[in-house]
This record gives sequence, C-alpha cells and structure tokens, in this order.
Amino acid sequence: MASTAVFLRNEGNRSFLSGDYVVAEALYSQAILSDPQNSALYTNRALARLKLELWDEVVTDTKTCLDRSPDNMKAHYILSQAEFHLKDYDSAIYHCRRAHELCVAAHDRSLIPITNHMLECKRARWTEQERRRQREVMPLEAEMVSLLEKDKKAAVEAEEDEQERAAIAADYDDKLKQLGQVFILARNASAETARRDVPEWVVDDMTFTILVDPVMTKTGKSYERAAILEHLHLHGTDPITREPLSPDDLRPNLGLRAACEEFLDNNGWAVDW
Repeated sequence: MASTAVFLRNEGNRSFLSGDYVVAEALYSQAILSDPQNSALYTNRALARLKLELWDEVVTDTKTCLDRSPDNMKAHYILSQAEFHLKDYDSAIYHCRRAHELCVAAHDRSLIPITNHMLECKRARWTEQERRRQREVMPLEAEMVSLLEKDKKAAVEAEEDEQERAAIAADYDDKLKQLGQVFILARNASAETARRDVPEWVVDDMTFTILVDPVMTKTGKSYERAAILEHLHLHGTDPITREPLSPDDLRPNLGLRAACEEFLDNNGWAVDW
C-alpha cells in the first residue's frame, strides 16, 4: 500500500507542477487512502486545496498533519495562509510565527515569503480591528444624535415665547453640529494616523520594510533576518564593513523585535509604508 501511495503522490506532484490542482488534489486523496498515516501526504493535499481556495479543507488537512507532526513547518505555513483567507488573523499570525521559527531553525529558504506573509497578516488584522471600531462608533453616534433631538423637541415645546423657542432650537442645532464634527474626527483618526512618520528604528535598511525578525551583526547593526541571510548567501560579507560575515555570526535582537511587534500591533497601517 505504501508503494501505491508513493506512486500516487508522485503523479499528484506532476499534476500540481503543471497547474492541474483538481487532479493533483484527487491523486493526493487516493494516496492518503492508501497510506493514511503519512503526514506529508496531508500537506501535499492541503497545498493543492490552497490553490483551489478550499480554505476549510486546508485547515482540516494541516491540523491532521500537525496532530502527528507538531513541528512541521510547511503545515504551519499553509495553515496560516488558509486562516488568513478565513479572516482568523490571530491564528494566522500564531501559525506564521511558528513557521518562521521552524524555518529559521532549519535554515530553510522559505524565510522571505513567510516573513512577507507575517506582515500581510498583521496589516489585515489591524485593518479589521479598525473596521470593527468604526462599526462600533456608528450606533453610538446615532444614539447620541437621537437623544439630542429628543431633548431639543422637549425644550422647544416647553417654551411658549417664539423668540426663545428659536434660540433654544438654534442652540441645539449648534450642539448637533459639534457632535457631528466630533464623530467625523473619530472616523478620520485612522487617516490622520497613517500620515504619521514611521520611526527609523522599525525599518530594515536593506528591504525598507518594517522589521519582523531583526538580527544583529558583529557591529551591532540590525537587519531583517531573511534579508541579511539572502545577502550573505550572495556575498558573505557585512553590508557596511565588507568584512567576512557568516549566518552563525548573527544574533537575534529580541528587544528590537518586541518593540517592532508592539509598534505594528498599534500601527498596522505602517506595513504599507
């Protein structure tokens, strides 16, 4: 049965590489029936299902794999992508971070796309949080306007003098105008925030993007891990001093990483900076 599963997986791989994801998904499913304990087959099928945008099925396959192989980097990364499309951003970030950790430990070349996906997840989560805040503001505005309108009506009806009634109405109209301006400012808060400057310390000097996993060279200079590893793969020298530098010389900058995470959590708009 295992040999049958290997044959079906190989055929599935050929279909996947040719872009025929429907056939690939079917072949991987047959392979799983032949060898249901093979965790790798579930990530193969999950990747095909990811291409087919079968998000819930991707979640099922990757979680099956992770139940058996908790440190499967590929499963964490694929699961994060599916959760992103399902708008479960907290889980997507968790599994992307786990994939990133495993990728670093394995010196895998997937570090750049995983890092970019992390930024994408953080931006989407911040955007969704902003939309939720906006939705929460709208009912409050309507309620406040309704209360003022009610008070206005009662105050005007209680006054017999025509001029006083006009003055009271004008006073309430002014209050309603001021209230509207307050809520306009609240709705525009995100746009005002987006025009703020991004601090230099959160920006990688090589990619000019927000730092996700900063590491330090021997000189104390920090770079995005994926970017500096790519540079070292091509050149093998410090970007500034041009002295020999190897991946083993890099050290995680945990303080800067925590600061950048906090900055992004509160300023998701900066991902597009």
